[in-house]
Amino acid sequence: MFRFTAPLAIVLTAASAFAQTSTNPFTTPIEATAGVIGMNFTEFAVIPDATGGEAPRMMHLVDESGTKRLFVSTMRGGLYSVSYDGKTVTEYLDINAPGWNIGVQFQGNERGFQSFAFHPQFNQRGARGYGKFYTYLDTTNVTPAPDFTSGATTRTHDTVLLEWTAKNPEAGKYDGDAPKELFRAAQPFANHNAGEISFNPLTPANSPEFGLLYVGFADGGSGGDPMNLAQNLASPFGKIHRIDPLGSNSKNGKYGIPKSNPFVGRPEALGEIFAYGVRNPQRFSWDSKDGRMYVADIGQNVVEEISPVTLGANLGWNKWEGSYKYVSRQVDLTAPRSEAGMTWPVAEYDHTDPLLQRAAITGVFVYREKEVKGTNKTLMQLIREKNAAQGKPPAPRASLRFGRGPRGQIFVLNKADGVIRLFVP
Repeated sequence: MFRFTAPLAIVLTAASAFAQTSTNPFTTPIEATAGVIGMNFTEFAVIPDATGGEAPRMMHLVDESGTKRLFVSTMRGGLYSVSYDGKTVTEYLDINAPGWNIGVQFQGNERGFQSFAFHPQFNQRGARGYGKFYTYLDTTNVTPAPDFTSGATTRTHDTVLLEWTAKNPEAGKYDGDAPKELFRAAQPFANHNAGEISFNPLTPANSPEFGLLYVGFADGGSGGDPMNLAQNLASPFGKIHRIDPLGSNSKNGKYGIPKSNPFVGRPEALGEIFAYGVRNPQRFSWDSKDGRMYVADIGQNVVEEISPVTLGANLGWNKWEGSYKYVSRQVDLTAPRSEAGMTWPVAEYDHTDPLLQRAAITGVFVYREKEVKGTNKTLMQLIREKNAAQGKPPAPRASLRFGRGPRGQIFVLNKADGVIRLFVP
């Protein structure tokens, strides 16, 4: 079943003396027809296949309003510019090109070029952020010493945050020098590697929080957060961080830590932390109406959640999975939402629901634009029809991501057919 609550609702239940564990906390299935919002789609643009004919595995879409282009990334390391009409697609940067000596680690389903963000001053000549954009990716190069470690003895790969500086932001291809590395994290496992990076698009230029970069940092992987990193304020794993990429007061001197961050000055905590207790914070965004931040956090074996994110918030993982205590890949039903000080989901569903069937939650936007109209086909059907037209076998899964356009449009990406689809009102 799916649970939706008002953002400020609080539900408390008396604790039981004995755990009642389950993998099915929502016993009533989601109704397959009642209240379903249908969406129409149109094919907006196509990203070219990778070497060998593999679908480009699109991961992220960003509107760069200064140069009036969309940008789309692929897991292998490609960054493409797309014109606002979708007719012109150009490779802007190949991070995996040998000349950069970065080595994008894109093996498996979860590793690769995770996210990117353009500084809000990217096209403002003379500003400190002029020409600057940031990429967040997994790399095979583990020679440099990491800034962050998990405490594990294993090091499968590293995740790096890089700053690039274009000489001419309006150029069709990146024309700058090699990137500056802001930080490097040694990953103990090959999953739950990173998350999204983003500037809050609603922050006014005269605000002290303008130009601060939010960085999703997953719990390090394996399963169940075996090293209990998400609740450990001394660890970067299992957090959403907030940094000033143009600052220099971090431990490595390569970025800044805003003094308004909630744990600044506490010796037992990292100053970079904005919120904690997340497992795999794939995507986050801000509501244009009230400015609230929401995160789509992928669950372990039971609960997927969308949760509000506020300064210093604890979202519960790995003590809680959604509204329920986490117990060895199950949840305890006896005392949901019973711990003071936690931030609870505004929407959640479980993996046993027959409609969703273990569908991981990979994106969140609050849509307040025009009413949308429905179609009688699912996205999976549309993708498989495209696969057939491409002469490829049908995709076993969709792996969807959302992106937002200059007029609030919602784009849908997937890793199976290279097509950027647009929600049509």
